[in-house]
Amino acid sequence: MLINGEEIERRLKSKTEGDPRKRLIISPILDWGAQFSKGAASIDVRLGSWFLTPSKSKLSVLDPLDEGYKETTLQMIDEAYVSIGDYFVLHPRQFVLGITLEWIKLPYDLGAYVLGRSSWGREGLIIATATGVQPGFSGVLILELTNVGEIPIKLWPGATIAQLFFHKVGGRISELRDDSIFFGQTKPTRGVPIDRIDRKIIRRFFPETKPPEKP
Repeated sequence: MLINGEEIERRLKSKTEGDPRKRLIISPILDWGAQFSKGAASIDVRLGSWFLTPSKSKLSVLDPLDEGYKETTLQMIDEAYVSIGDYFVLHPRQFVLGITLEWIKLPYDLGAYVLGRSSWGREGLIIATATGVQPGFSGVLILELTNVGEIPIKLWPGATIAQLFFHKVGGRISELRDDSIFFGQTKPTRGVPIDRIDRKIIRRFFPETKPPEKP
């Protein structure tokens, strides 16, 4: 069940919770009137200053089945910092990773998900993320930004970029481990689409995917 704007505001402003793990924190909120509406069931989040872009001149193909996938891709990306007041140009069919300006901390009884604003979508900017945000998460949110239009778009850090919705978690609430690479993140972070278990399963059932043996 989605929680409404009044409940979001109450949780954000409440400092009476005895257990800090039960608090909802979104910081900074630059303008309550612009980012938050009691009549809505969400709060707007803003674009942060860090961007990751793939270097096409260095990377010819992405192969998540490759044992060295993570290390290879880390070497094939460019990191850019754009201060508030400046902008990042996203060209047609270009894909970058960005972050929210806000640091988010969810209590263990709330989950969340992120949706891009329709006003950006009408300009050709598709905003996606790891849509589900787990209870107990803390860190900035990674945004997947793609320009599917025909005209370059200026991305201004500090501008409202997406909406954050919250829903209550039913059943027994337990603490989540914070050993994910996405917990506590402060910059855009690449993940690994195929983990060790997936790689083992694929190669078991499709032996032709195994790497050639060394002579």
